Amino acid sequence: MKINVQTRRKELLLLLITVSITIIGFVSVEFAAGEPDNFTVGTSMLRIPAMFAALLLLTHAALCILTPRADQLIFPTVAFLNGLGLVVIHRLDLSLGRELAERQIIWTALGLIVCVATLVVLRDYRILTRFSYLLGALGLVLLAVPLVSPQPVESDARIWLMIGPFSIQPGEIAKVLLIAFFAMLISQKRALFSVAEHRFLGIGFPRLRDLAPITVIGAIALVIMALTNDFGPALLLFLTVFGMVYVATSRTSWLLIGTVILLAGGTALAQFSSKIQQRISNMRDPLADFYNAGNQLSESLFGLSTGGITGSGLGQGYPHTIPLAFSDFILAAIGEELGLIGLAGVLIVFALLQCRIFVTALYTRESYGKLLVTGFGIILMVQVFVVTGGISGLIPMTGLTTPFMSAGGSSLLANYLIIALVLRVSHNSNQAENAHPKTTAATPGSLT
Repeated sequence: MKINVQTRRKELLLLLITVSITIIGFVSVEFAAGEPDNFTVGTSMLRIPAMFAALLLLTHAALCILTPRADQLIFPTVAFLNGLGLVVIHRLDLSLGRELAERQIIWTALGLIVCVATLVVLRDYRILTRFSYLLGALGLVLLAVPLVSPQPVESDARIWLMIGPFSIQPGEIAKVLLIAFFAMLISQKRALFSVAEHRFLGIGFPRLRDLAPITVIGAIALVIMALTNDFGPALLLFLTVFGMVYVATSRTSWLLIGTVILLAGGTALAQFSSKIQQRISNMRDPLADFYNAGNQLSESLFGLSTGGITGSGLGQGYPHTIPLAFSDFILAAIGEELGLIGLAGVLIVFALLQCRIFVTALYTRESYGKLLVTGFGIILMVQVFVVTGGISGLIPMTGLTTPFMSAGGSSLLANYLIIALVLRVSHNSNQAENAHPKTTAATPGSLT
């Protein structure tokens, strides 16, 4: 296959800018932590950013071969978030005496390998429709595996699968498989989901029998997540599926149904789950239990307040006092040292990523690809919103990580798998449009 370098020059330029920002971040952190009078830039401090740069350029070369017509902004945006995450994790390592950044660059390499390997194997994303029920079943199995697997002593949720000295969260991969399954199911049953049998206040509601397939599979997944005592992914999957159904049908009734189920189910779970009750209590008044359950959110709010508008400066704050700042609360660490401006900038980059993903869905004419990409866009968008709301006390904490930034391999692998599928759909859609410009270039694709 011919390498089309010219069509991806924009991506290469943005990647070089990302590498430069990552290098500057590492040097700034080391400068803040060292002695300014004796400061020198050595090879040791540049090892991780150099590895990161090499990985990005190799992946870019692979994308030029495998997906030359894919959106050129998606991968650089993801790379920027990943690079900034490495900088913040390294900064926390210097304070905590850990080596999480060393692990994170290895997981980044594995994530990029998964991304490229997916693009090599999956030349036509529509092949996934042939195995959709198998993917759905495998997703449910991966969700349930931690229920019979030994768990770390410090874990309050059964979400880990122990493989020798390593531990992974199979639920991260499960969410990708389940979205692929629901995208096929919704695209095939779209006409049935659009049928209105009952009307209330002028709004048509779907027939009960048409709700059965999506309700049964969704209920099984949610029950498994409840048994694992991990409700964040359940919320994520629930909102994503209902968002996909709404996109497929354009029926307001689905939003109303989802809202009612969410409020009723959340209220019912809160009555029986001490974990949810504790997190709601922490959200209302984290200082009431400052030295125990409320400590994480309290330290996060202190850090955000200290950072103010411009931040205390990279390497100049105390984000290491926030429990799990490198994972669940990495945005709080950014807010303290880079301020509201820096945190807003990160959220704008996430918004840009969402926009490019939804643009890909908008211009994809094939219904399965449209819903697949839409599902991935929704799940990333909801995850960022939930994490941001959690660190600021707007909503209860969920234990979800920030995509591409938080330390941890399972989330990084799953998210790079998502990006690979989005790039594949983007490339195939643009390739089809160029092949048939008279019939496809006029308007964005639509399901309705």
